[in-house]
Amino acid sequence: MGILGGLNPNQLQLFESNGYLVLDSFASPDEVASLRSRMDDLLDQFECSSKASIFSTKNQQHTTDGYFFESAENISFFFEEKAFDDDGMLKQSKQLSINKVGHALHEKDQVFKSFSISEKFTSLLKSLNYRRPVVIQSMYIFKQPGIGGEVVPHQDNSFLTTDPPTCTGLWLALEDATVINGCLWAIPGSHRNGLVRKFIRDATGVRFDKPSPSYDEKDFVPIEVTAGSLVLIHGDLIHQSLENKSSSSRHAYSLHVVDTDGCRWSEDNWIRRNVDREPLY
Repeated sequence: MGILGGLNPNQLQLFESNGYLVLDSFASPDEVASLRSRMDDLLDQFECSSKASIFSTKNQQHTTDGYFFESAENISFFFEEKAFDDDGMLKQSKQLSINKVGHALHEKDQVFKSFSISEKFTSLLKSLNYRRPVVIQSMYIFKQPGIGGEVVPHQDNSFLTTDPPTCTGLWLALEDATVINGCLWAIPGSHRNGLVRKFIRDATGVRFDKPSPSYDEKDFVPIEVTAGSLVLIHGDLIHQSLENKSSSSRHAYSLHVVDTDGCRWSEDNWIRRNVDREPLY
């Protein structure tokens, strides 16, 4: 698609109506291959420590370790919950045990940085009326075969709050994402109901300020996409992904963008930067 010109009026209307938008063929096969190859290199270089950091969306309120907080400005590795046996040993290779790598790939690695600041992203954000956008976090998500963990229903604005709210998710499929291997699911139009709860960092660690609402699974629709497709996600959209019990992985590269012009970054967000990030334009 001609993304270099930004979103057209029909695409903008669909995004405003549903709270998400699929952009087919956003990344070329060569770009997808480059990102995947670079992650292979990073995993080869990663040395598993005796104290592994495990990522779970079900138990995030218990996350207080420095490794998690420091990942805001680093390339950090987080394992799947089901990657370890009862003795704390990996059941399989690290390449098949990692949940995600984050949260500063776009800043600390040249391959991911070059892609993340490309004109196709800036033209997209300009059409969404971003004035001084920054990529506030980036993640490479593996959704490993057989053990890829569930991501519970959530809103991105809960974790990356600005006043007024400005977070947008940019989720790039690096492999085909289907209902079989754990694609995204969303409640169309749910972004119009506003923010339902906030993920807060304080002296005790991190927690949600309210319990999670209950959602009817029948309200969710699957967002099945092919490799190279981008899913644009409104910051207030309720979305999730289910556990991957299949034999196929579902790699994705996810960016979250916020504006820094005319809005304020919340001081109780989990991300606390020592150095301000450079705007995309």
